[in-house]
Amino acid sequence: MKITILGPAHPYRGGLASIMQTMAREYQSRGHEVRIYTFTVQYPSLLFPGKTQYIDAPAPEDLHIERVMNTVNPFNWISLGLRLKREAPDIILMKYWTPFMAPCFGTIARIARQNKKTKVICQIDNVEPHEHHIIDRPCNKYYLGGVDGFVYMSEQVHSELKAYSSAPALFSPHPMFENFGTKVERESACEKINISPDENYTLFFGLIRDYKGLDMLLEAWKRWNPEHRKLLIAGEFYTSREKYISLIEQLGLQDRVVLHDRFIADDDVRYYFSAADCLVLPYRSATQSGVTQIAYNFSVPMLVTNVGGLPEIVPDGKVGLVCKPTVEDIVEGLNRVYAEGVLPNLIANFPEEKKRFSWATMCDKLLEVYQMCK
Repeated sequence: MKITILGPAHPYRGGLASIMQTMAREYQSRGHEVRIYTFTVQYPSLLFPGKTQYIDAPAPEDLHIERVMNTVNPFNWISLGLRLKREAPDIILMKYWTPFMAPCFGTIARIARQNKKTKVICQIDNVEPHEHHIIDRPCNKYYLGGVDGFVYMSEQVHSELKAYSSAPALFSPHPMFENFGTKVERESACEKINISPDENYTLFFGLIRDYKGLDMLLEAWKRWNPEHRKLLIAGEFYTSREKYISLIEQLGLQDRVVLHDRFIADDDVRYYFSAADCLVLPYRSATQSGVTQIAYNFSVPMLVTNVGGLPEIVPDGKVGLVCKPTVEDIVEGLNRVYAEGVLPNLIANFPEEKKRFSWATMCDKLLEVYQMCK
């Protein structure tokens, strides 16, 4: 088949680009003709909260990637939609994670489908965004109403999707991220990211947004007060940095927190997950999290809150523990996860649990939805 993927890819950074490129490789390995059409403009600079949207690495030589899509230029949406209508791929595969993309994606999809051959299939991360805006519902309605079928990764997303679309939808959990390499020796990892191997580390990883509950974790860290253990925070602020720096100072945690407040490049991710013995996701709300799938890849036990799809991905007592999203419960969760013998038992369960999360399964589900739409 001819499969065209629309969404983030090189030179854009981050997990979404990795996902689209990984799926492209999976389909290519099956003999399909795959093209990725990515952005000339993804977010205008004024709307992007990070330092840069791009990576410096060269483009992957094994993938066909074209920069052709501008999210803020309606004439571009029409032009690209007409091009796809003429090219007539069997599948246009999109990832949807924010209503900001809806006008662009929805227009392209609706025009391309006019050839009566192409089906638009969406791997959907979120329906309702974590930070709400007045335009969310009309944007969701416009885009989701122009899609032929969906693969969702949590029941919460499925429930929200039903309010907008009756198109076929199948569940497939977020696959593991396997593109970050393999685990390295702890001391080597600590040296690589310039932290002391004489301390033990609990990891908070990923872009820092208010809904992810880092403030609750800091409050819990103050109360828990472990010896010879530091909280390693690795990620770029997508919210007020000053608020969290001030909280660390107010709580007197300057010596108990290691802050690497920058975007963590793909080549460095493995060092953080090799240096830490537990990942904490103290989220206030969630659908699913790609960070859990990095932890699966490196067999790092997790403490997650019981919001959204997190307990589906990290069932209590298997490869991690689940707690409520409150400071008191996070403290209790830390006590539980670091109780004697708990971490080794959780680590032992990873080989079996990892079997649930493969890219082949995700790509199979997308093709299954496509068959349901024909």
